[in-house]
Amino acid sequence: MSRDISDVTRAQHGRTVHHWRRDITAAFHTWWTRRHGHAPPTGDTSARPLPTEQAGVRERALWRMRTTVKDEPGSLAALCIALAGQQVDILSLQTHPLAEGTVDEFLLRAPGELAADDIARAITQAGGTGTWIERADAHDLVDAPTRVLGLATRTALDAAELPLALRQLLGRCTIRSLPAAPTGGGRVSEGVPVEGALEDTVMRLRAPEGGVITVERPYLPFTPTEFARARALVELDARLGPRVPRGQDVLTLPAGNAITVRRAGTDDLEAATAMHERCSARTLSLRYHGPVGDAHRYLHHLLSPRFGRTLAVQTASGRIVGLGHLLWDGDETEVALLVEDEWQRRGIGSELLGRLVTMAVEAGSESVYAVTQSSNTGMVAAMRGLGVPLDYQIEEGTLVITARLDSPLGAAEGTVGGARAEAP
Repeated sequence: MSRDISDVTRAQHGRTVHHWRRDITAAFHTWWTRRHGHAPPTGDTSARPLPTEQAGVRERALWRMRTTVKDEPGSLAALCIALAGQQVDILSLQTHPLAEGTVDEFLLRAPGELAADDIARAITQAGGTGTWIERADAHDLVDAPTRVLGLATRTALDAAELPLALRQLLGRCTIRSLPAAPTGGGRVSEGVPVEGALEDTVMRLRAPEGGVITVERPYLPFTPTEFARARALVELDARLGPRVPRGQDVLTLPAGNAITVRRAGTDDLEAATAMHERCSARTLSLRYHGPVGDAHRYLHHLLSPRFGRTLAVQTASGRIVGLGHLLWDGDETEVALLVEDEWQRRGIGSELLGRLVTMAVEAGSESVYAVTQSSNTGMVAAMRGLGVPLDYQIEEGTLVITARLDSPLGAAEGTVGGARAEAP
């Protein structure tokens, strides 16, 4: 896994804030990335089920394929003839003009027994170069304009959706945000032109708040068309400005206390800082895994929708007593919790965690991980309460718990921690 992480999380002396634990857990995350990595697919795709058209009809498989052809009459026709010879149907086609040649992107439906290597070989013989192919699914049947409009709508409703929208637009890629002024010092992000910069497999876009959004897809170069679409999404986000969806749930804890759970943003910085000041040093240490004297300095980053989503728990008087963060960490997703001392062991942590994991599932995350100390029995119990497979890695007192989300969510669905929802 790349160690070139967002410098916004760097603290004093070049240490990172919520990424520093990768020094300790690098082996674990390397193992996990190899299991769920984003390397280009090979011809061996038998691990994924093949979709079928109808019961009783022979199995057919969906594929996404890209290839580059010369920009001359007959080049596309040669590809179509080659695919027809393999009994492959072309369901959709997009063209991406380049300075030299054209990138053709196909959605194909092929006989189930036909391997990716067979399709690629036929395309190469027909004049295609740089051919890339991977298994597709039913979501790819949506045409490109409809998909882009849907992503634009999601981005317009919630600023935290921008990284997710970019990932769905561009396929499997790693997205990192680097603000112009990192919290706690560190290297200032390098400038990028207003119109952005495209370099083969890396694109850099001017973030709405002045930083840089870097998108990297090492296995497939970006085309100018993809770059223009990504830039349009970022420009839309910039024009709409900061925004957090409204809405809240009023819950009753097992002890009878009424609390409100809602999305939080940078407007809650003052109230969140006040909660920090009411927390004990031990509680802050369990959350931030290091010196806690200036823990509140990280709150602006944590509350920013640019880096994830935050849920706040507040009392009837409006005081924030708990925060739950879902953080986009490159191509991974982190969950983190902080509950004020007086409100611990009342089910708040489990309630927040269940809601965050549900958000992660809706965002398409295959897993979430939490970093804590081995002595933090409350966090361990909350993760176990999710009812999903867990992986543990511990070294020198630091515990990384990874929850795999490819199975039913158990306690993450419905009520969690014994809380009961009432009308908002």
